Amino acid sequence: MSRVTRLRALLRLSGAAVAVLGVVQLAMSQMPALPAHPSGEITPTELLSRPIDPATPDAAQLARGQYLVAAGDCMSCHLRNGGEPFAGGLGLKTPFGVIFTSNITPDPKTGIGAWTSDQFYRAMRDGKDDEGENLYPAFPYPWFRLASRADDDAIFAYLKSVPAVNYTPPENQLPFPLSMRSLVGGWNLLFFEKHDFQNDPRQSPEWNRGAYLVNGLGHCGGCHTPKNSFGADRPHREFYGGKLDNWVAPDLTGNPRTGLGNWNVEDIAEYLATGRNAHAGAGGAMADVITYSTSLMNEADRRAIATYLKGQPASPGGTIQAPDPDAMRRGAEIYSDACTSCHLEGGVGQSRVFPPLGHDAMLQQDDPTSLEHIILAGTRIGTSASRPSPLTMPSFAWKLSDQEIADVATFVRNSWGNQAGAVAASNVSVLRKKLGLDTRHLTDNSGDQN
Repeated sequence: MSRVTRLRALLRLSGAAVAVLGVVQLAMSQMPALPAHPSGEITPTELLSRPIDPATPDAAQLARGQYLVAAGDCMSCHLRNGGEPFAGGLGLKTPFGVIFTSNITPDPKTGIGAWTSDQFYRAMRDGKDDEGENLYPAFPYPWFRLASRADDDAIFAYLKSVPAVNYTPPENQLPFPLSMRSLVGGWNLLFFEKHDFQNDPRQSPEWNRGAYLVNGLGHCGGCHTPKNSFGADRPHREFYGGKLDNWVAPDLTGNPRTGLGNWNVEDIAEYLATGRNAHAGAGGAMADVITYSTSLMNEADRRAIATYLKGQPASPGGTIQAPDPDAMRRGAEIYSDACTSCHLEGGVGQSRVFPPLGHDAMLQQDDPTSLEHIILAGTRIGTSASRPSPLTMPSFAWKLSDQEIADVATFVRNSWGNQAGAVAASNVSVLRKKLGLDTRHLTDNSGDQN
Protein backbone atom coordinates (compact mmCIF):
# COMPACT_ATOMS: atom_id res chain seq x y z
CA MET A 1 0.00 0.00 0.00
CA SER A 2 1.55 3.32 -1.07
CA ARG A 3 1.81 6.31 1.25
CA VAL A 4 -0.91 8.10 -0.72
CA THR A 5 -3.26 5.12 -0.46
CA ARG A 6 -2.66 4.92 3.29
CA LEU A 7 -3.26 8.65 3.60
CA ARG A 8 -6.54 8.42 1.69
CA ALA A 9 -7.71 5.55 3.89
CA LEU A 10 -6.84 7.57 6.98
CA LEU A 11 -8.66 10.60 5.66
CA ARG A 12 -11.78 8.56 4.88
CA LEU A 13 -11.81 7.21 8.44
CA SER A 14 -11.26 10.71 9.75
CA GLY A 15 -14.07 11.97 7.53
CA ALA A 16 -16.42 9.46 9.11
CA ALA A 17 -15.37 10.68 12.53
CA VAL A 18 -16.06 14.25 11.51
CA ALA A 19 -19.51 13.23 10.28
CA VAL A 20 -20.24 11.73 13.70
CA LEU A 21 -18.95 14.93 15.29
CA GLY A 22 -21.37 16.88 13.12
CA VAL A 23 -24.30 14.82 14.40
CA VAL A 24 -23.18 15.40 17.97
CA GLN A 25 -22.87 19.14 17.34
CA LEU A 26 -26.36 19.24 15.86
CA ALA A 27 -27.71 17.60 19.00
CA MET A 28 -25.79 20.08 21.13
CA SER A 29 -27.44 22.96 19.28
CA GLN A 30 -30.45 22.42 21.54
CA MET A 31 -28.31 22.72 24.69
CA PRO A 32 -27.20 25.94 26.41
CA ALA A 33 -23.68 27.13 25.74
CA LEU A 34 -21.07 26.22 28.29
CA PRO A 35 -20.26 29.04 30.73
CA ALA A 36 -17.06 30.92 30.06
CA HIS A 37 -16.35 31.40 33.77
CA PRO A 38 -16.58 29.28 36.92
CA SER A 39 -20.00 28.59 38.43
CA GLY A 40 -21.37 31.59 40.28
CA GLU A 41 -19.65 34.17 38.08
CA ILE A 42 -21.61 36.01 35.44
CA THR A 43 -20.55 35.21 31.90
CA PRO A 44 -19.65 37.97 29.43
CA THR A 45 -22.79 37.45 27.35
CA GLU A 46 -24.96 37.49 30.49
CA LEU A 47 -23.36 40.74 31.57
CA LEU A 48 -24.10 42.29 28.19
CA SER A 49 -27.67 41.01 27.93
CA ARG A 50 -29.19 40.88 31.42
CA PRO A 51 -31.97 43.43 31.91
CA ILE A 52 -31.21 46.59 33.86
CA ASP A 53 -33.45 46.89 36.93
CA PRO A 54 -35.87 49.78 36.22
CA ALA A 55 -35.55 50.84 39.87
CA THR A 56 -31.83 51.47 39.43
CA PRO A 57 -30.91 55.16 39.35
CA ASP A 58 -30.39 56.30 35.74
CA ALA A 59 -31.69 52.92 34.53
CA ALA A 60 -32.52 54.23 31.06
CA GLN A 61 -29.00 55.58 30.55
CA LEU A 62 -27.45 52.36 31.86
CA ALA A 63 -29.58 50.25 29.51
CA ARG A 64 -28.59 52.48 26.62
CA GLY A 65 -24.93 52.19 27.59
CA GLN A 66 -25.16 48.41 27.86
CA TYR A 67 -26.58 48.24 24.35
CA LEU A 68 -23.96 50.59 22.93
CA VAL A 69 -21.12 48.66 24.57
CA ALA A 70 -22.38 45.62 22.68
CA ALA A 71 -22.73 47.65 19.46
CA GLY A 72 -19.11 48.76 19.88
CA ASP A 73 -17.90 45.19 20.45
CA CYS A 74 -15.97 46.29 23.54
CA MET A 75 -16.02 42.83 25.13
CA SER A 76 -14.15 41.08 22.31
CA CYS A 77 -11.04 43.18 22.87
CA HIS A 78 -11.25 43.77 26.61
CA LEU A 79 -11.61 40.10 27.57
CA ARG A 80 -8.48 37.97 27.74
CA ASN A 81 -8.63 34.18 27.77
CA GLY A 82 -9.73 33.17 31.26
CA GLY A 83 -10.04 36.78 32.37
CA GLU A 84 -12.88 38.85 33.76
CA PRO A 85 -15.19 40.90 31.52
CA PHE A 86 -13.75 44.28 30.52
CA ALA A 87 -10.55 43.75 32.56
CA GLY A 88 -8.42 43.77 29.40
CA GLY A 89 -5.08 42.07 28.93
CA LEU A 90 -5.83 40.65 25.48
CA GLY A 91 -2.77 40.92 23.25
CA LEU A 92 -3.60 42.53 19.92
CA LYS A 93 -1.03 41.41 17.36
CA THR A 94 -0.27 44.33 15.07
CA PRO A 95 2.42 44.61 12.36
CA PHE A 96 4.38 46.75 14.83
CA GLY A 97 4.19 44.52 17.90
CA VAL A 98 1.73 43.37 20.55
CA ILE A 99 -0.54 45.91 22.23
CA PHE A 100 -2.43 44.74 25.31
CA THR A 101 -5.94 46.04 25.87
CA SER A 102 -6.64 48.15 28.91
CA ASN A 103 -8.77 47.50 31.98
CA ILE A 104 -12.03 49.41 31.51
CA THR A 105 -13.77 48.19 34.67
CA PRO A 106 -14.48 50.77 37.42
CA ASP A 107 -11.48 49.73 39.52
CA PRO A 108 -10.03 53.07 40.72
CA LYS A 109 -6.37 51.99 40.53
CA THR A 110 -6.09 49.77 37.45
CA GLY A 111 -9.27 50.64 35.55
CA ILE A 112 -11.35 53.74 34.82
CA GLY A 113 -12.94 54.10 38.24
CA ALA A 114 -11.22 57.44 38.86
CA TRP A 115 -11.98 58.84 35.40
CA THR A 116 -14.50 61.59 34.77
CA SER A 117 -17.03 61.56 31.96
CA ASP A 118 -15.03 64.36 30.29
CA GLN A 119 -11.87 62.25 30.35
CA PHE A 120 -13.72 59.28 28.89
CA TYR A 121 -15.22 61.46 26.17
CA ARG A 122 -11.74 62.76 25.33
CA ALA A 123 -10.46 59.16 25.03
CA MET A 124 -13.28 58.20 22.70
CA ARG A 125 -13.08 61.38 20.67
CA ASP A 126 -9.40 62.34 20.63
CA GLY A 127 -7.48 59.22 21.68
CA LYS A 128 -6.14 60.67 24.96
CA ASP A 129 -6.09 58.87 28.31
CA ASP A 130 -6.96 60.39 31.69
CA GLU A 131 -3.52 62.02 31.92
CA GLY A 132 -3.58 63.37 28.38
CA GLU A 133 -1.21 60.75 26.98
CA ASN A 134 -1.78 59.45 23.46
CA LEU A 135 -3.60 56.15 23.10
CA TYR A 136 -2.45 53.85 20.32
CA PRO A 137 -4.98 53.68 17.45
CA ALA A 138 -5.36 49.96 18.17
CA PHE A 139 -7.99 51.52 20.43
CA PRO A 140 -10.28 52.57 17.57
CA TYR A 141 -10.81 56.21 18.48
CA PRO A 142 -10.65 57.24 14.78
CA TRP A 143 -14.04 55.48 14.50
CA PHE A 144 -15.36 56.04 18.02
CA ARG A 145 -14.99 59.77 17.43
CA LEU A 146 -18.23 59.68 15.44
CA ALA A 147 -20.25 58.61 18.48
CA SER A 148 -22.34 61.34 20.06
CA ARG A 149 -21.61 62.80 23.49
CA ALA A 150 -24.85 61.32 24.80
CA ASP A 151 -23.84 57.87 23.59
CA ASP A 152 -20.34 58.23 25.09
CA ASP A 153 -21.81 59.28 28.43
CA ALA A 154 -24.16 56.29 28.40
CA ILE A 155 -21.27 53.92 27.65
CA PHE A 156 -19.23 55.43 30.47
CA ALA A 157 -22.12 55.17 32.91
CA TYR A 158 -22.62 51.49 32.08
CA LEU A 159 -18.92 50.65 32.36
CA LYS A 160 -18.88 52.33 35.77
CA SER A 161 -21.67 49.92 36.82
CA VAL A 162 -19.98 46.62 35.94
CA PRO A 163 -17.97 44.63 38.51
CA ALA A 164 -14.63 46.28 39.27
CA VAL A 165 -11.54 44.14 38.67
CA ASN A 166 -8.12 44.96 40.09
CA TYR A 167 -5.90 43.86 37.23
CA THR A 168 -3.00 45.49 35.41
CA PRO A 169 -2.46 44.27 31.83
CA PRO A 170 1.08 43.44 30.67
CA GLU A 171 3.33 46.07 29.17
CA ASN A 172 3.02 46.48 25.41
CA GLN A 173 5.61 44.66 23.33
CA LEU A 174 6.64 47.40 20.93
CA PRO A 175 10.18 48.12 19.75
CA PHE A 176 11.81 51.51 20.27
CA PRO A 177 10.89 54.13 19.14
CA LEU A 178 7.34 52.84 18.60
CA SER A 179 7.10 52.40 22.36
CA MET A 180 7.12 56.20 22.65
CA ARG A 181 3.50 57.34 22.72
CA SER A 182 4.49 60.82 21.64
CA LEU A 183 4.99 59.46 18.12
CA VAL A 184 1.26 58.81 17.92
CA GLY A 185 0.84 62.59 17.75
CA GLY A 186 2.56 62.53 14.37
CA TRP A 187 0.32 59.69 13.23
CA ASN A 188 -2.72 61.72 14.28
CA LEU A 189 -1.54 64.71 12.28
CA LEU A 190 -1.15 62.58 9.17
CA PHE A 191 -4.12 60.26 9.36
CA PHE A 192 -6.62 61.17 12.10
CA GLU A 193 -9.65 62.85 10.54
CA LYS A 194 -11.34 64.98 13.19
CA HIS A 195 -14.92 65.37 12.09
CA ASP A 196 -18.33 64.61 13.51
CA PHE A 197 -20.91 62.28 12.05
CA GLN A 198 -23.21 63.92 9.55
CA ASN A 199 -26.39 62.41 8.13
CA ASP A 200 -26.55 62.21 4.36
CA PRO A 201 -29.83 63.91 3.38
CA ARG A 202 -29.88 61.95 0.12
CA GLN A 203 -30.18 58.66 2.01
CA SER A 204 -32.90 57.06 4.13
CA PRO A 205 -32.92 57.22 7.94
CA GLU A 206 -32.17 53.48 7.98
CA TRP A 207 -29.10 53.95 5.77
CA ASN A 208 -27.87 56.82 7.94
CA ARG A 209 -28.34 54.77 11.11
CA GLY A 210 -26.31 52.01 9.49
CA ALA A 211 -23.59 54.49 8.53
CA TYR A 212 -23.43 55.74 12.13
CA LEU A 213 -23.04 52.22 13.49
CA VAL A 214 -20.65 50.86 10.84
CA ASN A 215 -18.34 53.88 10.72
CA GLY A 216 -18.65 54.80 14.40
CA LEU A 217 -19.01 52.41 17.31
CA GLY A 218 -18.98 49.32 15.07
CA HIS A 219 -15.57 50.41 13.65
CA CYS A 220 -15.95 47.83 10.86
CA GLY A 221 -13.29 49.55 8.77
CA GLY A 222 -10.75 48.84 11.50
CA CYS A 223 -10.57 45.30 10.14
CA HIS A 224 -12.27 45.37 6.75
CA THR A 225 -10.38 48.30 5.18
CA PRO A 226 -6.80 47.71 3.96
CA LYS A 227 -4.03 49.57 5.78
CA ASN A 228 -0.91 51.35 4.60
CA SER A 229 2.56 50.77 6.04
CA PHE A 230 1.74 53.11 8.94
CA GLY A 231 -1.38 51.18 9.93
CA ALA A 232 -3.79 53.83 8.61
CA ASP A 233 -6.69 53.22 6.22
CA ARG A 234 -5.82 53.35 2.55
CA PRO A 235 -7.89 56.13 1.00
CA HIS A 236 -10.73 55.32 -1.39
CA ARG A 237 -10.58 51.60 -0.50
CA GLU A 238 -13.18 51.48 2.23
CA PHE A 239 -14.28 47.92 3.07
CA TYR A 240 -12.14 46.29 0.36
CA GLY A 241 -10.91 43.81 2.98
CA GLY A 242 -7.91 43.89 5.29
CA LYS A 243 -5.32 41.56 6.80
CA LEU A 244 -4.64 41.29 10.53
CA ASP A 245 -3.28 38.72 12.96
CA ASN A 246 -2.97 35.98 10.30
CA TRP A 247 -6.55 36.46 9.09
CA VAL A 248 -8.14 38.37 6.23
CA ALA A 249 -11.28 40.36 7.05
CA PRO A 250 -13.16 39.96 3.77
CA ASP A 251 -14.42 42.51 1.29
CA LEU A 252 -17.74 44.06 2.39
CA THR A 253 -18.49 45.94 -0.82
CA GLY A 254 -20.95 45.00 -3.55
CA ASN A 255 -18.36 42.90 -5.39
CA PRO A 256 -20.25 39.73 -6.43
CA ARG A 257 -17.16 37.51 -6.22
CA THR A 258 -15.28 38.66 -3.13
CA GLY A 259 -17.88 40.86 -1.40
CA LEU A 260 -21.55 40.99 -0.50
CA GLY A 261 -22.86 41.35 -4.03
CA ASN A 262 -24.76 38.04 -3.88
CA TRP A 263 -26.21 38.68 -0.41
CA ASN A 264 -29.38 40.67 0.24
CA VAL A 265 -30.28 42.73 3.30
CA GLU A 266 -31.98 39.74 4.95
CA ASP A 267 -28.86 37.58 4.42
CA ILE A 268 -26.62 40.14 6.11
CA ALA A 269 -29.03 40.72 8.99
CA GLU A 270 -29.35 36.97 9.62
CA TYR A 271 -25.56 36.57 9.57
CA LEU A 272 -25.18 39.36 12.13
CA ALA A 273 -27.90 37.84 14.32
CA THR A 274 -26.81 34.21 14.32
CA GLY A 275 -23.32 33.97 12.83
CA ARG A 276 -24.61 31.96 9.88
CA ASN A 277 -26.90 32.15 6.88
CA ALA A 278 -27.43 30.27 3.63
CA HIS A 279 -24.08 31.54 2.32
CA ALA A 280 -21.56 31.44 5.17
CA GLY A 281 -20.61 30.93 8.81
CA ALA A 282 -18.78 33.45 10.97
CA GLY A 283 -15.40 32.06 12.03
CA GLY A 284 -12.12 33.57 13.16
CA ALA A 285 -12.29 36.94 14.88
CA MET A 286 -15.80 37.48 13.48
CA ALA A 287 -17.08 34.71 15.74
CA ASP A 288 -16.53 36.92 18.79
CA VAL A 289 -18.12 39.89 17.02
CA ILE A 290 -21.26 37.82 16.57
CA THR A 291 -21.25 36.49 20.14
CA TYR A 292 -20.47 39.72 22.00
CA SER A 293 -21.85 42.33 19.63
CA THR A 294 -24.16 41.94 16.67
CA SER A 295 -26.27 39.05 18.04
CA LEU A 296 -27.12 41.30 21.00
CA MET A 297 -28.27 44.21 18.85
CA ASN A 298 -31.88 44.74 17.83
CA GLU A 299 -33.14 43.69 14.44
CA ALA A 300 -33.70 47.27 13.30
CA ASP A 301 -30.04 48.13 13.79
CA ARG A 302 -28.85 44.93 12.13
CA ARG A 303 -30.99 45.77 9.11
CA ALA A 304 -29.66 49.32 9.14
CA ILE A 305 -26.11 47.97 9.01
CA ALA A 306 -27.11 45.64 6.19
CA THR A 307 -28.78 48.47 4.29
CA TYR A 308 -25.69 50.65 4.56
CA LEU A 309 -23.33 47.87 3.49
CA LYS A 310 -25.51 46.98 0.50
CA GLY A 311 -25.15 50.59 -0.58
CA GLN A 312 -21.36 50.33 -0.91
CA PRO A 313 -20.03 50.28 -4.49
CA ALA A 314 -18.23 47.15 -5.60
CA SER A 315 -14.48 46.91 -5.29
CA PRO A 316 -12.74 46.51 -8.67
CA GLY A 317 -12.21 43.05 -10.08
CA GLY A 318 -8.95 41.73 -11.47
CA THR A 319 -7.57 39.19 -13.92
CA ILE A 320 -7.18 35.73 -12.43
CA GLN A 321 -4.86 33.13 -13.91
CA ALA A 322 -6.29 29.64 -14.34
CA PRO A 323 -4.87 27.16 -11.79
CA ASP A 324 -2.58 24.28 -12.67
CA PRO A 325 -4.70 21.24 -13.72
CA ASP A 326 -2.49 18.87 -11.70
CA ALA A 327 -3.01 20.93 -8.55
CA MET A 328 -6.78 20.89 -9.18
CA ARG A 329 -6.74 17.10 -9.65
CA ARG A 330 -4.77 16.54 -6.45
CA GLY A 331 -6.97 19.01 -4.59
CA ALA A 332 -10.14 17.28 -5.77
CA GLU A 333 -8.88 13.95 -4.38
CA ILE A 334 -8.03 15.49 -1.02
CA TYR A 335 -11.38 17.27 -0.88
CA SER A 336 -13.21 14.02 -1.57
CA ASP A 337 -11.35 12.28 1.25
CA ALA A 338 -11.24 15.00 3.88
CA CYS A 339 -14.01 17.51 3.29
CA THR A 340 -17.13 15.84 1.88
CA SER A 341 -18.33 14.52 5.25
CA CYS A 342 -19.42 18.05 6.17
CA HIS A 343 -19.38 20.13 2.99
CA LEU A 344 -20.65 17.24 0.80
CA GLU A 345 -19.89 16.46 -2.82
CA GLY A 346 -20.18 19.52 -5.02
CA GLY A 347 -19.44 21.79 -2.07
CA VAL A 348 -23.15 22.24 -1.37
CA GLY A 349 -22.67 22.13 2.40
CA GLN A 350 -25.44 21.81 4.96
CA SER A 351 -27.45 25.01 5.23
CA ARG A 352 -26.70 27.07 8.33
CA VAL A 353 -24.57 24.27 9.76
CA PHE A 354 -21.60 23.60 7.49
CA PRO A 355 -21.32 26.45 4.96
CA PRO A 356 -21.66 25.80 1.25
CA LEU A 357 -18.43 26.43 -0.63
CA GLY A 358 -19.75 27.47 -4.04
CA HIS A 359 -19.77 31.21 -4.80
CA ASP A 360 -18.18 31.74 -1.37
CA ALA A 361 -16.74 35.24 -0.97
CA MET A 362 -14.29 34.30 1.80
CA LEU A 363 -12.78 31.55 -0.34
CA GLN A 364 -12.29 33.96 -3.24
CA GLN A 365 -10.47 36.76 -1.44
CA ASP A 366 -7.35 37.87 -3.29
CA ASP A 367 -5.33 36.92 -0.21
CA PRO A 368 -6.02 33.26 0.74
CA THR A 369 -4.63 33.57 4.29
CA SER A 370 -7.97 33.00 6.02
CA LEU A 371 -8.65 29.81 4.10
CA GLU A 372 -5.14 28.55 4.84
CA HIS A 373 -5.62 29.48 8.51
CA ILE A 374 -8.94 27.62 8.76
CA ILE A 375 -7.57 24.45 7.16
CA LEU A 376 -4.44 24.53 9.30
CA ALA A 377 -5.89 25.49 12.67
CA GLY A 378 -9.62 24.97 12.37
CA THR A 379 -12.17 27.49 13.57
CA ARG A 380 -15.50 27.84 15.32
CA ILE A 381 -18.67 29.66 14.33
CA GLY A 382 -19.91 32.45 16.60
CA THR A 383 -22.80 31.73 18.94
CA SER A 384 -26.02 33.52 19.77
CA ALA A 385 -29.09 32.96 21.91
CA SER A 386 -30.85 31.26 19.01
CA ARG A 387 -27.75 29.34 17.88
CA PRO A 388 -25.88 28.49 21.12
CA SER A 389 -23.69 25.70 19.76
CA PRO A 390 -20.21 26.82 18.58
CA LEU A 391 -20.04 24.53 15.56
CA THR A 392 -16.42 23.85 14.69
CA MET A 393 -14.17 22.85 11.85
CA PRO A 394 -11.26 20.73 13.03
CA SER A 395 -7.60 21.40 12.33
CA PHE A 396 -6.04 19.52 9.44
CA ALA A 397 -2.47 20.61 10.19
CA TRP A 398 -1.64 17.24 11.68
CA LYS A 399 -2.68 15.24 8.63
CA LEU A 400 -2.12 17.40 5.53
CA SER A 401 1.24 18.65 4.29
CA ASP A 402 1.80 22.20 3.09
CA GLN A 403 1.51 21.08 -0.53
CA GLU A 404 -1.69 19.15 0.15
CA ILE A 405 -3.26 22.14 1.88
CA ALA A 406 -2.21 24.36 -1.01
CA ASP A 407 -3.75 21.93 -3.50
CA VAL A 408 -7.10 21.53 -1.73
CA ALA A 409 -7.28 25.29 -1.12
CA THR A 410 -6.60 25.95 -4.80
CA PHE A 411 -9.29 23.41 -5.69
CA VAL A 412 -12.06 24.93 -3.54
CA ARG A 413 -11.08 28.46 -4.65
CA ASN A 414 -11.69 27.42 -8.26
CA SER A 415 -14.68 25.07 -8.11
CA TRP A 416 -18.50 25.41 -8.03
CA GLY A 417 -18.47 28.93 -9.45
CA ASN A 418 -15.47 30.17 -7.49
CA GLN A 419 -12.53 31.84 -9.18
CA ALA A 420 -9.36 32.91 -7.38
CA GLY A 421 -5.60 32.68 -7.57
CA ALA A 422 -3.72 29.47 -6.81
CA VAL A 423 -2.34 28.90 -3.30
CA ALA A 424 1.40 28.32 -2.89
CA ALA A 425 2.75 25.66 -0.55
CA SER A 426 5.46 28.09 0.55
CA ASN A 427 2.81 30.49 1.88
CA VAL A 428 1.13 27.67 3.80
CA SER A 429 4.50 26.77 5.30
CA VAL A 430 5.08 30.34 6.48
CA LEU A 431 1.64 30.52 8.07
CA ARG A 432 2.05 27.13 9.71
CA LYS A 433 5.19 28.41 11.44
CA LYS A 434 3.49 31.64 12.50
CA LEU A 435 0.67 29.62 14.06
CA GLY A 436 3.16 27.34 15.83
CA LEU A 437 1.74 24.15 14.33
CA ASP A 438 3.99 21.09 14.41
CA THR A 439 5.13 19.45 11.17
CA ARG A 440 7.57 16.85 12.46
CA HIS A 441 5.21 13.91 11.92
CA LEU A 442 4.16 14.97 8.40
CA THR A 443 5.73 13.66 5.20
CA ASP A 444 5.25 15.72 2.08
CA ASN A 445 3.77 13.33 -0.48
CA SER A 446 3.82 15.84 -3.29
CA GLY A 447 6.18 13.60 -5.27
CA ASP A 448 3.98 10.51 -4.86
CA GLN A 449 0.63 11.68 -6.15
CA ASN A 450 0.14 9.46 -9.19
